[in-house]
Amino acid sequence: MTPFRVGIKAEGSATLFTVDDGQHSGSYRVAAPSQDDYAAMFVALATDFGLRPPAMAQPPTDPDPNEAHWRALIVDNLSERTHAGYGDPAVLRIDESWLLTATSNDAADAFPLLFSPDLERWEHRGFIFPEGSTPAWARTGRGVADFWAPEIARVGNEYWAAFTAREADGRLAIGLARAASPWGPWTDNGVPLLSGAADAQGPVGLIDSHIFVDVDGTPFLFWKKDSNGRWPRRLARLLHSRPEWLDQLFPDTASARSAAFSAAVAGWAETRAPMERFFLMQPLIEAVLHHWSAVRPLLGTITGTEEIVAALTTSVHARQLAPDGCGFVGEERIVLTNDQPWEGHLIEGPFVTRQDGRYWLFYAGNDFSTPAYGIGVAVSDHPLGPYVKQPEPLLRSGRDWWAPGHASVAPGPDGSPQLFFHAFRPGQCGYNAFRALLTARLDFGANGVRLA
Repeated sequence: MTPFRVGIKAEGSATLFTVDDGQHSGSYRVAAPSQDDYAAMFVALATDFGLRPPAMAQPPTDPDPNEAHWRALIVDNLSERTHAGYGDPAVLRIDESWLLTATSNDAADAFPLLFSPDLERWEHRGFIFPEGSTPAWARTGRGVADFWAPEIARVGNEYWAAFTAREADGRLAIGLARAASPWGPWTDNGVPLLSGAADAQGPVGLIDSHIFVDVDGTPFLFWKKDSNGRWPRRLARLLHSRPEWLDQLFPDTASARSAAFSAAVAGWAETRAPMERFFLMQPLIEAVLHHWSAVRPLLGTITGTEEIVAALTTSVHARQLAPDGCGFVGEERIVLTNDQPWEGHLIEGPFVTRQDGRYWLFYAGNDFSTPAYGIGVAVSDHPLGPYVKQPEPLLRSGRDWWAPGHASVAPGPDGSPQLFFHAFRPGQCGYNAFRALLTARLDFGANGVRLA
């Protein structure tokens, strides 16, 4: 495998890439540091240099046969202040109505609040943190902020909102805010409830917090350690210095060339904002996921890859919250890791619901910006596990909606449990792309859960 030579020149908000493999050369202008703009370049590179086409440009090979059970609820932005739809949707039933909050990414107003009297009509009612009221510890601004995966729960006489935001040093952290009413006003704790770690290799964040309140009122917090954000650039740097490993790890030329391109731009990626680094590593991520069952064990045989191999395992953690919502009680536990082929390099978006005396943990797996993303489920007799997974995803990409993910569960109009989740329109996956709110009825039984 011949490595690429890539020249990179910033032109304002745009970037010009000059690519040469020794036989051909080409120039590509990325108009803005967005996933769509990078995907357009990767489509061109696939044609010109034989890289794998981006997964978001290809339909799923095995569409979910249960897509007929899905029902779309919100398919457009309901406020001009909401830019990317309703990803990571958290639905809460309050008396005879429903509340929805969702991810807002880098928008000025964090976490939309929507009201529905019947799950048919939806009304935008504001934000948890309107512009100017975001927590002092969180980064703000387009291309800088990351406000992800909020969730509201009733705890005692208060409402608590757990959420993800990015600290000043770039780490993703989990915050907690409280209010007397689910519609606010919301008061943040003032400091993160949980902060990520940092070492010589950079930060590792914590995301996707979920508050589960047991029948006796005990609150638990679930969250994901975002270790999957660390391995792509480490592997890219390693492949840049040891290009002979490209052919060993990737048996097809297209995957090897995709990995080689990410390796060629790894040094420059280190200078970019976190989400742009992710976009630049996407060819490598998708090449690894395409050969997941082979690449993961092969990496374990190569000296110097120990940290990379460790980062290929992501974990969902849980711990009992203190009554004041400012700390914890008891020990932290790992309740789930990615150990099934369909999950690839990550699981995330935990949500626990108690049904018929058992605890059901819904989660998302694989790469959120590709059709491989889906929703899995595990069950336990205690909130802190151990959990046993169903062997196959409960939801995966269909023909009309792709990458279903990050579910929540709430009673429907008749009181029976419903799953609420996001999905992309075909071919429109990715960061800041529109995500619709969908729902499906659930049937819990002795042999697991299925769509009703």
